[in-house]
Amino acid sequence: MWVWTAAFFLLGLSLGRCTQKEKLSNRMEIPAADFYEKLQFGKIMFVYFEHQVSPAISLFLVEMEKSAEVLQDYGVLVGKVNCQTEMVPTYCTEERLQHTAFLFRGGKEFLSFDLDTIFDVNSIVAEVLFAILREEVKYVHTDADLLAMERTARGKKDIVLSYVQSLGTQEHRSIMETAYVYGSKHQFILITGGPVLKQLGVNESSRSSGVWFLHCRVSAGLPAPTASERCPSTRMRRALSTLSLHSFLQLMEAPLVSEVDVDPSSVPPPQFPYQLTPQVFLFSRPATEHLDRDAATALAWRLRGVALVLLVHRQSPAVKTPEEFNAAYRLPEKSSEVKYLTSHSLDEVSDILDQEDEEDEEEEEEEEDESQFGKLDDEVAASVFENRGNPMDLDSITHLTSENFHTEVASSRLTVVLFYLKWDAVSMAFLSSFIEVAEKLAESEVDDVQMSAVDCGEWTDLCAAQPGAPVPFQPITEFPSVVLLRPQESPQYYKYMLGSEALHRFIVQSRAAAPVRLSSQEEVMSFLQEVPRGALAGNKPDRVLGLFGTQTEASTFLEAAKSLRGEVLSGLLTDGPAEKWAAAHGLDLPAVLAFPYWRTPAHPSVLPASSCAAELLAHVRTAMLHPMPELTVENLPSFLSLGKALLLLFVGEEEDEIGRRQNQELLEEMRRVVEVGGARAEPYLACWIHLGRTPAGMSVLGSYLGYMPPLPALVLAHLPTGEEVYRYPADSVVAASSVLQWLQRIQDGAEPPAGMLGADSWPPSADFYDFLKVMEAQEPPTPADEEEELEEEDSYGEEPVTDGSPDLTPRIHSEL
Repeated sequence: MWVWTAAFFLLGLSLGRCTQKEKLSNRMEIPAADFYEKLQFGKIMFVYFEHQVSPAISLFLVEMEKSAEVLQDYGVLVGKVNCQTEMVPTYCTEERLQHTAFLFRGGKEFLSFDLDTIFDVNSIVAEVLFAILREEVKYVHTDADLLAMERTARGKKDIVLSYVQSLGTQEHRSIMETAYVYGSKHQFILITGGPVLKQLGVNESSRSSGVWFLHCRVSAGLPAPTASERCPSTRMRRALSTLSLHSFLQLMEAPLVSEVDVDPSSVPPPQFPYQLTPQVFLFSRPATEHLDRDAATALAWRLRGVALVLLVHRQSPAVKTPEEFNAAYRLPEKSSEVKYLTSHSLDEVSDILDQEDEEDEEEEEEEEDESQFGKLDDEVAASVFENRGNPMDLDSITHLTSENFHTEVASSRLTVVLFYLKWDAVSMAFLSSFIEVAEKLAESEVDDVQMSAVDCGEWTDLCAAQPGAPVPFQPITEFPSVVLLRPQESPQYYKYMLGSEALHRFIVQSRAAAPVRLSSQEEVMSFLQEVPRGALAGNKPDRVLGLFGTQTEASTFLEAAKSLRGEVLSGLLTDGPAEKWAAAHGLDLPAVLAFPYWRTPAHPSVLPASSCAAELLAHVRTAMLHPMPELTVENLPSFLSLGKALLLLFVGEEEDEIGRRQNQELLEEMRRVVEVGGARAEPYLACWIHLGRTPAGMSVLGSYLGYMPPLPALVLAHLPTGEEVYRYPADSVVAASSVLQWLQRIQDGAEPPAGMLGADSWPPSADFYDFLKVMEAQEPPTPADEEEELEEEDSYGEEPVTDGSPDLTPRIHSEL
């Protein structure tokens, strides 16, 4: 009868889940009236307001629907509002919000998420729960911070300290789901790096997440810590997952040592939730019971979270184990057999379990390797691997070979060439962006640019550019590489972000002459106001205008303009028209005027006359800098290349007009730092990151400090003299005078650093490798060659023979 009842129950549960999933798909659509009703009642909602559906948004909606079933268990309603049929003011009327999802709580918008940060079900669930639990899940940065948390929790709660390298991952989701369940019982702490890791003995470059359980609550079997002692800690040895973390926390509640009066073979295997946990038995005699119990306790601490320790009292008549054995153990899932041993130290028992644990992990890794063809831990490589079944549409680009290269380049006014390797993940990821740019140029009817690609794994002779080879570029040594080629001109190398938007802008601006020759005031005005054909909406290029009395005087400007091609639009006005322009604007010739995109054409920067192109380039690039720039993922590398320390202000998303006004006041105060500081502020680049528009800034701030501080946060990082990171005191108001005093204390060595930058290096993803040479070197030897080799071995014994030829041993990137 019980079997039939269970069968009906499981069948009903299965049917219920199927029906639930069908309803779930329907519930994704939220009418505007329902949205307002649930908002009024304070329902927690994760909502996307759908404007237009692109391929990227379609993928997000699929992942969002997967997250709906998970998040409903945590009281979160997940859905979308179709703005084409429903109208919700602000959210449906502003196009900039189509790449943003929103979390509503307590009747108002609680937080917004850029779709780049919630790209799959794991990141959606992790980020939403992270936002809901932001008051419960704490951060620590230094060991002193952790000690303070331990003192606060002592006698009240145990601490679960978790480390993940990146937010939005499966590990982050596991921690947040567990924190939601156990948050009232334990104090959860999440870190993504920082000095506290060194105290825990973790190498940040190891890429392995970790969890530590700090026994701060006084309980049976634990000594009450004194005021000067740390809470005893136990590290979870299993890979971080929701199930392993749940099992680990259950084990932390198990008795430290259990005592039994029966033979180990009569002790039943561990029951739920410890059924996968080994058992270790130590034997006790009446004469040494106190010492035996201490030994069992010491071993239990060493095996905490790994095994259950039981102390067997030999005086019991039920214990039949021979006297020669003093320890035993039982492993889960292998057999219920108890294995006995004679141990001379606790280390022997601990080593046996460690060895068994390592064998289990190796077996799991082998199974994963076989099923997944080798797990890729690099995000770019993983993305390429996951999309390997979706072939790219290569029709929009021309494939160049050694045979057609010169013909194709000569037939086009501008040829953009991508040099890539098929086995390099970064190359393949960028190839997708390259194709996207080609399609955008075709859509905007830009017909004077030929987008081309060379597979350097196949056409090694072309990419190697051997001495004497008739190619207009140097050997390609980094992949991927982009080179712009024009007939009868020197090659132009693209050295900026490997993204479609940055490459598209560079190509569009490179189409213009460098400089554009101007001959009248009307042409100058057109040059300053015209948007290049094919440019993306909202793109405002920087411009520079050279005014010279004669063509001869403009030689330095001409050289600088060629170096700025693609980066800045340049124009040249000479002779009589230049004299008239200069007189009308109160200028003396020669003059160079810079028109940054963020300034009106009526207020250009007048640059000092320079005698060399390098000096003029430096003046132009400095003039284009915003006095208080907003950092983005795209422009961060260019600002880092200036070699200045970043005085970086992190601000959050403004929830209302008051928030916007507060952020604006902060930015004005930072501008005053630059103005009032004068020469004192010269070594620093004052800048800011808006975490709403650039969510990646959260990872940047977290990597700087090892935790997420309250916003706004002001830090000083990337100092030319060291890797220290300094944080402006959180209890101090951001005021120009106070900030300058803080900077002075840092210069005087009176301010302690809050963190350290990592020392990671990022070499080229793959070196150029000439397979043709290797194939020639590996041709089978002739009989004469084999005889010569035998003679050489007889003559020289085992000493290696070298003939001065190059070493052809492959030196390929480790990922290959």
